[in-house]
Amino acid sequence: MAANRSLTLPYDPELAVSDAPLLEQSDEAEVSRSSGQSRQRPVKVLAGIFLSSLFLLTLILTLFQGQEEPRDQSQMINANLNKSSPSSPVSPHSLIPASRGVPQGVSEKTFRGVSDANDVYPWTNAMLSWQRTSYHFQPEKNWMNDPNGPLFHMGWYHLFYQYNPDSAIWGNITWGHAVSRDLIHWLYLPFAMVPDRPFDINGVWTGSATILPGGQIVILYTGDTADLVQVQNLAYPANLSDPLLLDWIKYPGNPVMIPPPGIGKKDFRDPTTAWLAPDGTKWLVTLGSKVNKTGIALVYETSDFKGYRLLDGVLHAVPRTGMWECVDFYPVSTTGDNGLDTSANGPGTKHVLKASLDENKHDYYALGTYDPKNNKWTPDDPELDVGIGLRLDYGKYYASKTFYDQNKKRRILWGWIGETDSEAADLMKGWASVQTIPRTVVFDKKTGTNILQWPVEEAESLRFNATEFDTVKLEPGSIAPLNIGSATQLDIIASFEVDSEALEATVEADVGYNCTTSGGAASRGKLGPFGLLVLADGSLSELTPVYFYISKSTDGSAETHFCSDESRSSKAPDVGKLVYGSTVPVLDGEKLSARLLVDHSVVESFAQGGRRVITSRVYPTKAIYGAARLFLFNNATGVSVTASAKIWHMRSADIRTFSDL
Repeated sequence: MAANRSLTLPYDPELAVSDAPLLEQSDEAEVSRSSGQSRQRPVKVLAGIFLSSLFLLTLILTLFQGQEEPRDQSQMINANLNKSSPSSPVSPHSLIPASRGVPQGVSEKTFRGVSDANDVYPWTNAMLSWQRTSYHFQPEKNWMNDPNGPLFHMGWYHLFYQYNPDSAIWGNITWGHAVSRDLIHWLYLPFAMVPDRPFDINGVWTGSATILPGGQIVILYTGDTADLVQVQNLAYPANLSDPLLLDWIKYPGNPVMIPPPGIGKKDFRDPTTAWLAPDGTKWLVTLGSKVNKTGIALVYETSDFKGYRLLDGVLHAVPRTGMWECVDFYPVSTTGDNGLDTSANGPGTKHVLKASLDENKHDYYALGTYDPKNNKWTPDDPELDVGIGLRLDYGKYYASKTFYDQNKKRRILWGWIGETDSEAADLMKGWASVQTIPRTVVFDKKTGTNILQWPVEEAESLRFNATEFDTVKLEPGSIAPLNIGSATQLDIIASFEVDSEALEATVEADVGYNCTTSGGAASRGKLGPFGLLVLADGSLSELTPVYFYISKSTDGSAETHFCSDESRSSKAPDVGKLVYGSTVPVLDGEKLSARLLVDHSVVESFAQGGRRVITSRVYPTKAIYGAARLFLFNNATGVSVTASAKIWHMRSADIRTFSDL
């Protein structure tokens, strides 16, 4: 039964209360199963047809368009980095994409970060085909967003995900389903759940899985009702002995949670994995909401996952952070190297609280202490609280979710990598969005202030043909090609040592430096930038620098920045070209180090063992297929850098439908 209670929040002048409508429960149960012929709800089909027709002419006209011949390679990277992007051919058509998701009460699903959004680049089939990744998970076609309910069951890793079976744009959200033995090679399964009941008719939205002590699996997910009310629903496997978990039952008493008084009907979503209360008989689950501009995490208590009681107060609240989506809450060990079950607590444990902020589309986390008696979480550092401090990923990354892998005693993190090109291009290529390579999450025992994220070890099984470059000396303003052949699918580990005498002699350099406002790798300073150029063509007309930049104060203290610059990644005007980044802790005696996973249009970059991570989407027009190249560079003006790198090419993952076996 759904339960309503009044909210009691710490005093905040922004808080206000408004009643939310209630929703009657359904009386019927249903086994949800699809074999690819699932019932499809009507969506904006006419709009899709119109958009496809609108750009068909452009596609035909540009299908056989050749590419420019590369220019002579410059010996000095600064000249190339400062050149303005060549003007691109522009389609006679233009499109301002419609807002998607917001009218239904979720975050914006249309990318609006293109300054020249009205210009549609005449992409060729070859360009669009190259953009599809080779070892990241993505569906065969159409739209995907949040990862949902990941779990391990009877030898298989399961991933559910938000999916539109009808189009490469958001809508008609269904739960896609895939399984893997190793988190790398995947089999597509029939849809797990489709929007077909009154409590989810407008979308089977984000949710999480909980594995109970006896092995039973329960899923709590947000449903969007016919009245556009966000409610929480229960589902469970029809046959727990089925390793593939093909059939799912929606509980006939759904919804099990409805917006309580004081919470808007569109501000109540994304339940987490549940954890055991201290008495060992009840379970607790948190989900995201807001009151005015204060982001909050509500907590409900249940003994059977059918009836719920809203606990007094909130798990945590942060003013001026807005709506919290996709909340995640889990423990990390401060002493061991393994992950922890979600119910773990006590000495040697900290808790991570993470929220995806609807207002800026970033995932923020903080470390803190969980008090189960009072149901409160307190950040270790209030200045690094949720929404105002650390981010899981400083690039294109959102709606992440972790799960505890009882198979290998580790906590694994998934994240959604959205597109940053035009909706028109997505419709032409027929798909949109990718999931990150799964990452392990552990507490950083060296700094004590952050987590470490690292690609799961299984990703290394795709490596082949390693090439090493040792102690490459990079003078100020220099570039060094790394001759490895095509650089489209790579795993790169690199380290950099700055000339210690020059670093020590530098009294002050770039105080207040910020990656995102710096102007990118073209902005030269005494102590940076230096790093790698990925997905570059031979003439450096397109390139994506991933780099370090050191700033130094007059008191002698240095601050290291880790950045990714998309500003010259593509000649196309209708793609995002941002500069991402953050400061990164570097301890005494540590070299600057980075690992990069390059997979066509996705670049995942990890600094200092995963203390900071940046995910970039790039859409080159020339640096594709065999023309993609890799370079080291040093664009600093006052320091030499010695670099070493080990580079593997990466095989493609085997990702296909289960029926293809």
